[in-house]
Amino acid sequence: MDFTTLQSYRSEIYATFKRAGGALFNTIDALIAETEAKSFPALTQSQFFERRWHSLYEAFHDGRIDIQSLQKIFIKYMPMPQPGMRLIISSDVTNIERPFSDTSPDRTPIPMHNIPHTSPKKATAITYGWKYSTIVVLPEKTSSQTYILDQRRVPSEKTELQVTCEQLKEIVPLLPMRPLSLHDRGYDCTWFWCECSQQPMDALIRLKSNRTFYKPAPPHSGKRGAPRKDGEKLKLSDAATHQQPDGIWSGNDEKDYPVQIYWWENMHVRNARWLNLTVIKVVRPSASDNKSDPRVSWFVYIGQDPNEGIAQVALFYKLRFGQEHGYRFDKQALNWTLPRLRKPEQFDLWSQVVAIVHNLIVLARDIVVAELYPWENKRREPSPQQLRRGLGKILPQLGTPAPAPRLRGKSPGRSRGAKIRPSPRYPVVRKTVKIVKTPQSVPP
Repeated sequence: MDFTTLQSYRSEIYATFKRAGGALFNTIDALIAETEAKSFPALTQSQFFERRWHSLYEAFHDGRIDIQSLQKIFIKYMPMPQPGMRLIISSDVTNIERPFSDTSPDRTPIPMHNIPHTSPKKATAITYGWKYSTIVVLPEKTSSQTYILDQRRVPSEKTELQVTCEQLKEIVPLLPMRPLSLHDRGYDCTWFWCECSQQPMDALIRLKSNRTFYKPAPPHSGKRGAPRKDGEKLKLSDAATHQQPDGIWSGNDEKDYPVQIYWWENMHVRNARWLNLTVIKVVRPSASDNKSDPRVSWFVYIGQDPNEGIAQVALFYKLRFGQEHGYRFDKQALNWTLPRLRKPEQFDLWSQVVAIVHNLIVLARDIVVAELYPWENKRREPSPQQLRRGLGKILPQLGTPAPAPRLRGKSPGRSRGAKIRPSPRYPVVRKTVKIVKTPQSVPP
């Protein structure tokens, strides 16, 4: 991307701001420039924030963004893969912890991953807050330079899978080429597989080890009784059923470690026999065989026959970990979780600002000279944080489409005798998982 295209991207982004656009765009530039900001109001001390500090909170109270237009701009400027390469996207859900925000509505229980030393270390430890579902374009090598296509909150009346399906239905038809979508074990759900099969995309989903698949039923033998509905069984936890794969591939991965891949074609599950699946088994003999480095992994592939082959598609899954790195950059460097905004709609607006800055840094990597500290490795590919430091140096050259602030005069203040009532408190929404019935026949 050249300098002029980057300016056009910024101008089109500003056009999606329907209210408080000047303050919101100042926040974008301040978030880029203030790389050492440790608090939300500290962003207002940037030279690019032309307003007073309280305008920051007013912007997220009054601001509005056209989400549909913003989504189209993200797709318009997204980095395309090299000729002959696949467009690979990924979806995941991350937690925004708000355990003590009693005045914030629509909080739900969420698992606590980083358990403090003072708390009991149990796998069932939970906290409270919001969840956000994100769809990104993955880079060709695993890194935090992901590109966000859509980011939205999971409301209490919906499940994570339902929100992800809504995002895919909106985004995938707008993409310039058929993508390969990668998903972790949280998306091991037959209903989700059926929804993915109706979209113009391919999907690779990691499986849990308690799944069972079947081959097509054999022809009717002519004997009395109903014909068989299922053929040979493939039970992931039973090695005795793994004897007859339809294909085998042996080789090395990009780090020259040995990999063995087996796959079974034309498989189905009992509650959706019409859905044609390919089950893949990946064996890495050199793995340490723990939770973070398993020796055996199972996947299901849904979609067209890949030109690269099933084995290559299975090796693509390692790129999905780049989304975890992208989340870490957003939370640790871009301070995604830092503002204590009360309403979820205000935090939705802040999440879009973080996504805009994240994508702007990725798009500017070809024209920005990364700024490294003396102790940082100069031989590695620049990180988004190093690119962010360099981007802050050229912001004056890029200019800003935001208008100069206008003086509003003095506020009249509260009327005499006004009573200040305490903010309302909201209970945590303890929702139950909504089970969606899987269609038994092929949908129209």
